[in-house]
Amino acid sequence: MTLVWFLISVTSVLTLKQYALRNLELTGATMSRNLEFALARHDAAAAADTLSTLGQRGLYSAAEVRDAKQHVVAGWSSMPKSSYDKASDLIRRGLLPEPVRQPIVHDGTQIGELHLTAQASLIGHFILLSLGVLTGSILFASAVALAISRYLHNGVFNALQNITDVVHDVRTYRNFSRRVADERIDEFHRFGQDFNSLLDEMEEWQLSLQARNALLLRTALHDPLTGLANRAAFRNAIAALMKDDAAQRCSALLFLDGDNFKYINDTWGHAVGDSVLIEVAKRLSAFGGKQHMAYRLGGDEFAMILTGVHTEHEVKRLTGALVQQFYHPFDLHNGSTTMMTLSIGYALAWEHASAESLLELADKNMYKVKQRQSKTP
Repeated sequence: MTLVWFLISVTSVLTLKQYALRNLELTGATMSRNLEFALARHDAAAAADTLSTLGQRGLYSAAEVRDAKQHVVAGWSSMPKSSYDKASDLIRRGLLPEPVRQPIVHDGTQIGELHLTAQASLIGHFILLSLGVLTGSILFASAVALAISRYLHNGVFNALQNITDVVHDVRTYRNFSRRVADERIDEFHRFGQDFNSLLDEMEEWQLSLQARNALLLRTALHDPLTGLANRAAFRNAIAALMKDDAAQRCSALLFLDGDNFKYINDTWGHAVGDSVLIEVAKRLSAFGGKQHMAYRLGGDEFAMILTGVHTEHEVKRLTGALVQQFYHPFDLHNGSTTMMTLSIGYALAWEHASAESLLELADKNMYKVKQRQSKTP
């Protein structure tokens, strides 16, 4: 914009300069005829009066009449009255430094010369006005540009802040349910839509991964036949129990082993044996509920961790109640029923400093019970 103003201003000033010079030449040609007789008669007063009369009309800023020997016969000049006039005079000196010279001829002989200095008010007015217009235009354009810049800056900042918050939440907290809000800037709006589509895919992938991990964890820690927690889960539970002093002071361990499971397998086959194990697991789960956790260690070996018990008497009472759960016959779903009892050995967690000693004592007590039952007719 400044360059355009500069080119237009320079062109306009040059045009005005040529106009001023041409006008000054025409004025000089006209005045030379009026001054011819005054200079021929050496009438300086008449020449001065002519210069003053025309000068006050604004045709020029200064004028001199000189004779053939370049002696000044008469002269006139306007004095700057204001700062504006002084500025115009400075502009005139820069653009029109030399006065226009017009010869004064009488009877074919040059008897003198008229020097006219241009009136620079028109050019000065144009330049000062153009500077004012340029300044106002620049200020207006700057204000508009600043307003647009702030509007765009706020839009870009808010869009980036929105996207940054979502990315931070997703990366830090794995919150794939977050979405980027719609933006008024087209580029950010399209980016937000693409990013939300990516988040949709990531959320779906995350949910699928969580489901697979949950399935793998359940498979790794649960017995596929009975649905009870398996040996790996049992080991984790015992390790956690022995590290928790409060839980250890009110817990006990039961080891359970089927007494005649081999007979059932040999008589009716493994499918029937599996159905018996499933029924054993159901009875253990029903007895333990959410308080006492049951585990299948393998084959017909089971375990249960009793919680909320503080004396050996409570443990014996619960063990007796558990034994009674297996006094009822097992339906083999083939028209037959059978009985299967469990040998149960226990160990009190608060009496042991290590998981190994706790497991060892419960196992020994379980085999003692099994031996006694094998001797019972």
